[in-house]
Order: sequence, then structure tokens, then C-alpha cells
Amino acid sequence: LQTRLQAGQGYGNTLKCVLTVYRNESLTGFFKGMSFPLASIGIYSSVVFGVFSNTQRFLSQLRHGDPAAAPSLADMTLASLVAGVISVGIGTPVELVKIRLQMQTQPYTKGNVKLNSTAPGSPVYRGPIHCLRTILQKEGIPGIYRGNVAMLLRDVPGYCAYFVPYAMFCDWITPHGSIAPNPFSIWVAGGVAGAVSWAVCTPMDVVKSRLQADGVYSNQYKGTIDCMLQSYQNEGLKVFFRGLLVNTIRGFPSSAAMFLGYELCLKAMKRCQSETNP
Repeated sequence: LQTRLQAGQGYGNTLKCVLTVYRNESLTGFFKGMSFPLASIGIYSSVVFGVFSNTQRFLSQLRHGDPAAAPSLADMTLASLVAGVISVGIGTPVELVKIRLQMQTQPYTKGNVKLNSTAPGSPVYRGPIHCLRTILQKEGIPGIYRGNVAMLLRDVPGYCAYFVPYAMFCDWITPHGSIAPNPFSIWVAGGVAGAVSWAVCTPMDVVKSRLQADGVYSNQYKGTIDCMLQSYQNEGLKVFFRGLLVNTIRGFPSSAAMFLGYELCLKAMKRCQSETNP
């Protein structure tokens, strides 16, 4: 829904988009482009959380001489910036393939469609691997990283609005006297952080989606600035808030589960390490 609202035409509001997708593509339309992100989300998330945590530890060691020291707000912010920059290298190709698959609005059927068809609505890619191979053949490595500047402008502030609010909300709702936040506190803080982050990210997420969707059937935008200018000239300021509701609603449960899983796994591994090396 987010991609269709941001980069598609004629979907209107969220409810209309839901009805249009269901009417034209049935339930399978809501799961387009899911396989590639699903296969890579573990690697992507482990890199982002790993870079964030290790950067924090490095800064604590540098400033206080103890990697386990509580990080300052400045340390968390800097660690978030580094995580945002690193995430773009892994995330851009995944996002590109997902959006290209979502923006070809008809299912691929081998018997009645030519793969070189470029008419809007006709399928271009058979699946994620074919999509990736086709982009590499036609556009090379730069094609795989199409929209990387917009994604950088999205993820760098986005991860600051992700990790910093999480730490603040987690600390705020943790009962006084508790050594560590309980699972409920982690879940709520993670969900709030996700919603806040996606609210901050949405304007540049719109630009990124449009740049990456551009190329399925035509090439309309020359770059990030051109995409922003054309979008504003054609649709006004409101265009940069397309998909805001979907992003924030999606951001809460997904981020709540992400942070809860991360914290519980971290505690389990630390407990296992302490039992192995008393």
C-alpha cells in the first residue's frame, strides 16, 4: 500500500488503495515483492543493530574508558547516524527490487506476455532474482543503487528518530528501581520509536519510492532534486506526506517486535555466556 500510494497514480486515499488493489489483484496483490525483503531482513537488521551497538561501545570506550558505560545522547545520535549510513549499502538494492515488483501491477504469466513489454500495467519481471538480473543487465551497478541518495537522506535522520526515542521512552516507562526494562516497556518503547521514525522519514520515503519505481516502464526523473521538484510542482506539498498513515501504523508493531526480539536475544546470549564462563 505504501509504495502504491507514494509512487502510483489513481489510488487516492488508503481505503481506496486497499479496495483497488484487492479488486484488481485479489489478496496476492498485497504480498507482491515480499520474498526478497523477507529473505534479507535478518541480515539487514543484524547489521543495523550491530553497527549501532558497536559504535556506541566504541564511543563509550573512547570517552569513558569503559565500553559498558551508559552512552550519552550525543553518542546515541552519532551511533544512529553511522547505522543509517551503513544501512543504505544493504537496503537500497532490496528496496529497489521490492518496489519494482510492487509497481508492475499485473501478475506475470509466461504464456501470454512478452518480457520486453514496456506498456504500463504489463509485467516486466518474473520474480526478485529475475528483477535483480534485469536491472544489472540494463543499468549496471548504478542501477542497483538507484535512489541511494534519497534513501541516505531518509535513513540517517530516520535512525536518529528510531534509536534515540527508543532509549528515551524505554527509560521513561521503566519502573523506578528496575535494573533493566521489562518486555512490555521494551515493546511499547520500540513501537513508539517506530511510529516516530516513519513519521520523520515519510517525505524522503516518497522521493525514494518514486525514484526506484521510475524505470519499470519509463524514466521520468533525473535525480533526487528533480524528483522533489517535479513532485511538488505537479501535486503540491501534500505529496511528501503520501503513505504517512500506513507508515506510522506499520511502524509501531514491526518496530515493537524488532526491539523486543533484539533485547530478549541479547539477554539470552549474555546469560548463556555468563553460564559458560562463570
